[in-house]
Amino acid sequence: MEAMKTVVLRDGKQVPALGMGTWMMGENPAYRTREIAALQHGIDLGICLIDTAEMYGEGASEELVGEAIRGRRDQVFLVSKAYPHHAGRKSAPMACERSLARLGVECIDLYLLHWRGSIPLAETVEAFEKLKAQGKIRRWGVSNLDLADMRELYAIPEGKAAAVDQVLYNLTRRGIEWDLLPWLQSQKTALMAYSPIEQGRLLRHSAFCRLAEQHGWRPAQLALAWVLRHEGVIAIPKASRREHVEENFSALQCALSPEILAQIDRLLPPPKAAMPLEML
Repeated sequence: MEAMKTVVLRDGKQVPALGMGTWMMGENPAYRTREIAALQHGIDLGICLIDTAEMYGEGASEELVGEAIRGRRDQVFLVSKAYPHHAGRKSAPMACERSLARLGVECIDLYLLHWRGSIPLAETVEAFEKLKAQGKIRRWGVSNLDLADMRELYAIPEGKAAAVDQVLYNLTRRGIEWDLLPWLQSQKTALMAYSPIEQGRLLRHSAFCRLAEQHGWRPAQLALAWVLRHEGVIAIPKASRREHVEENFSALQCALSPEILAQIDRLLPPPKAAMPLEML
C-alpha cells in the first residue's frame, strides 16, 4: 500500500495530506449506503481525515459522517465548520454542541469558521479558544479567509493558534499562489484545499485530459497529485463511491517531474498578479 503523505499542524499533530470531503453527501437517502461505504473504505486505506460542516445539507452530512465512523472514532481526524453567524460567544457553543450530537462524538479534532461574516474575528477566536479549553474541540482554524483577513486574524491575541486556512485551490484556481499560499507556508500554517479537482470540471478540460493520458495517468490523479505536491497542503476531494476513493488514493503514487510541471504551467498558468480569493 502506498505510504500516506502527511502534514504537521502548528501544534505538532501529524495528519494525512489526503482527506475526504463530504459536501453534498448525506442529502439523498438513495445514496446513503454507498456514501458510508466509500468513507469507511477511505478510512481503511488510511485516508482518515474527514471534512464536513453544519452547512452541508443543514447537518445531514455530519449525521452521515457520524454513522460512517461509529465504532472507529479513534481512527479518524474529524473536521467540521460553523456558519459565520454561529461563530460568536453565545452562538458557537450551541452550534458546536449540535455538530457533536450529529457526529456522535465528544470532541471535534479541528473546528473551522466556514467563512467570514459580521461577527468580529476576535470574538470568534475567544469563542473557539473557550471550546478548546472545555475539550469540545482539539484545535480550530478558518476557511475562505484571504491574506488580509489572515493578517488581521494573526494580529489578535491567540489568533495565531489557527491551525489551517481551508480555501478553494486547484489547477484552474491558482490565485493563492501569488500571496496567500507562500504567506501561510512562512507562518507554518497548513492550507486545506477544497474542490481540488474543481468539482469534476477539470475532468472535462480536453487538453489537460490529453496531457494526463500522455503520462499514463487519469486526469483526476494528475490534478490531485499536483495539489498534493506542495508542502503543508492538505487536499480534501469528495469521494462518494469506493472507486473514486481508490482513484484519489492512487494520486499519491504520481511523481511529477519538472517537465510535467512545466507542461501544466503552460496549459494552466500560475497567477501574474494578486487577485481576490475565489470561493465556491
